[in-house]
Parts: sequence; structure tokens; C-alpha cells
Amino acid sequence: MVEKKNEVLEAATFRRLLDHLSKRVDVQNLDLMNLAGFCRNCLSRWYTEEAQKIGLKMDKENAQELVYGMPYKTWKEKYQTKRSEKEIAQVMKMNDEPNSN
Repeated sequence: MVEKKNEVLEAATFRRLLDHLSKRVDVQNLDLMNLAGFCRNCLSRWYTEEAQKIGLKMDKENAQELVYGMPYKTWKEKYQTKRSEKEIAQVMKMNDEPNSN
């Protein structure tokens, strides 16, 4: 019973995180990567990987739409700001070390 309650709480917490991120379109993925070591794309990749582990068919685009609340291409066009290649490379290098993803 405790396990089921934990699962329900984890799912609710994940939904709140997605809701929060959908309202904070000002927070860019690169900023998340820089500060937390993960971003919306990481969440969608993790979602896809976990679905596959339990035998569910989930493609990248469906997982991204779940995380972004809209197709990724639409979110990117509406909200993503332009960053320099140097800035992107610096953040990605910082997160290149083995971590939770």
C-alpha cells in the first residue's frame, strides 16, 4: 500500500513540475541545464526511456509534447531564445560528466 501511495505522489509531483515548467516559458532549457544539469529535453528523453523499459511504445515527439505541453517545434518557435554556439558548448561540456541522466 505504501508503494502505491508513493507512486501516486511521485506522479502528482511530476505533473506539477510539468505544469510549472509550462508556465515558466521564460526559463530556457540551456538555463535549466546550466543550473540543474537537466532540461525539458532530458525529461522527455527520460520519459521515453522509462516507457520503453516497461514495454510501452513511446516516441520522442510524443514525450516532448507531453513535457512541453505542445509540439516541441511550436514551443521552440514561440519561446526559445537564440544562444551562441560557444554558450551552448560551455553548458553542455559542464554536463558531460556522468550524472543522473
